[in-house]
Amino acid sequence: MRRRGALVAAAVLVIAAAPAPRRPNFVILVADDWGFTDVGSFGGEIATPNIDALARQGMRFSNFHVSGSCAPTRAMLQTGVSNHRAGLGDMPETIPDEHVGKPGYDAQLNHRVVTIADVLRAAGYRTYFTGKWHLGRTPDNLPTARGYDHGFALSQSGADNFEEKPNLLLYTAADWSEDGVPAHLPKSYYSSRFIVDRMVDYLDRGQASGKPFLASLNFLANHIPVQAPDADIAAYKGRYDAGWTALREARRARSIALGLMPPGMAMARMPTTSDWDTLAPAQKARRSRAMEAYAGMAQAMDREVGRLVAHLKVSGEYDNTVFVFLSDNGGEAIDPMATRVSRWSAQYYYDQRPGQQGRPGSLTAIGTSYASAVSAPLRGYKFTASEGGVRVPLIIAWPGNPAVAAGAISPAFTHVTDIAPTLLAIAGVARPGNSFAGHEVEPMTGFDLTPLLERRAAQVHPADRPLAYELAGNAAVFQGSWKLVKNLPPYGDGRWALYDIAADPGEARDLSAAEPVRFAALQAAYAEYARRDQVLPMPPGYRAPDQVQRNAMMTLLLPRLAVPAALLGGAAVAGVAIAVILRRRRRRQ
Repeated sequence: MRRRGALVAAAVLVIAAAPAPRRPNFVILVADDWGFTDVGSFGGEIATPNIDALARQGMRFSNFHVSGSCAPTRAMLQTGVSNHRAGLGDMPETIPDEHVGKPGYDAQLNHRVVTIADVLRAAGYRTYFTGKWHLGRTPDNLPTARGYDHGFALSQSGADNFEEKPNLLLYTAADWSEDGVPAHLPKSYYSSRFIVDRMVDYLDRGQASGKPFLASLNFLANHIPVQAPDADIAAYKGRYDAGWTALREARRARSIALGLMPPGMAMARMPTTSDWDTLAPAQKARRSRAMEAYAGMAQAMDREVGRLVAHLKVSGEYDNTVFVFLSDNGGEAIDPMATRVSRWSAQYYYDQRPGQQGRPGSLTAIGTSYASAVSAPLRGYKFTASEGGVRVPLIIAWPGNPAVAAGAISPAFTHVTDIAPTLLAIAGVARPGNSFAGHEVEPMTGFDLTPLLERRAAQVHPADRPLAYELAGNAAVFQGSWKLVKNLPPYGDGRWALYDIAADPGEARDLSAAEPVRFAALQAAYAEYARRDQVLPMPPGYRAPDQVQRNAMMTLLLPRLAVPAALLGGAAVAGVAIAVILRRRRRRQ
């Protein structure tokens, strides 16, 4: 008995002396404009072995939703709060004059929200950010003012991937900063490589502190301009010669075979998708080459993800790191070569020869038809509230935690506002309520996903609780398996439709007539959301692509008066710009 008592006492002493479990690190990997099936483990043909390896180590979410465009998604990702309450009711590029300055339409992250970096840094984490920010450009709204210890950030929607220059159709200069002050890129630069290089530097510099870290890597791939190293483009030579319809069918079949989509699901064809067979050979060659560049850009980004993972393995941090991979919205459909004004401007500022697509000096985009294909088998693409615009791949992996269901797929409805609360729960850090650091803030509204990760629950969002969303007039309400949705022109007709997105994720069968009570109830839920979040109706005739051009005019026209008027679309374009200027002046008087 004495011996047994001594053994028990010794065991107690060993347990008491054992070090407390290390808090996990977090790596957030945000892809830009990747469609639902761009990742190999979601049904795509693009080589993404490193992201697929994370999928094998963790869980894929097949019913994960974001905003239809980048900045609102990023605001919700950072804060766990809806985009309107976070200040991104619209973006600088798409906001109409009538909404500027209205509540929720700050067009940048407001100061009524706190970020995941704010909360984790207060809890003893070191916090780093690299890549696209797009949540504000003033010193008080760059990453190091919003919770990050260090940050090398682009304040705009996109920029060149080989040079320090902007998308010249939207901006006059590339607005990069480091730790809140203007910064320059190295001469030998490629965006995905640099974003990882800078993060590795930050991680190495802070490793001696022994603190856990939050590393947020925000890639420019695959935002316009689509650009990739020559070898990556060459890897896909001829791969897309069969066209976008064949690609949509192939991705649909693979996503079903992988268990991400229901067997036999219908797939709607977007009215903006052209008939591949009617294209001239030169047109087919141009479009195929653009898609080859797109695939090469995704492959190059995946390679850099692999380099980061390898570094964490060498440093001993890999097993204790939670990885989150997602895209900010579906595939990008805007095509600079599709309209007269942007085509002339692109040809003036860029080398737009067909064989140069994806190379340095080019401005490449895949266009509406291939954007629909990369978001297959879903309807729609970026900007839309259709599933192809707002349903994207999500992978969460924690290699060293056996409780996480490795290789599993969750079909549960999940939302981008869930990410911040989930990471805080894993870190053992309480989410802020209505106040943080003595200031009143918007509380996080997302749900903790760890019950899904550990297979302790089949869903975390209550089936009877609606979740609504709006951006630039495109809107949706989700409740259980049901979705109410409308899209303004040119993406839709502005009318509400109702879908069962569990059985019909492709939104092929409108059930509004068959389910009138549910249809009316979800419309009422949207009206309540719009009242609560102060959602404004769009001005008559509003079209997002046209607004992008008008807002770009305000930024670009006056600084470029030396450019011949014909290259900016001639008198018609000048007239539009003058009208916009006069209208804004009248509103300010």
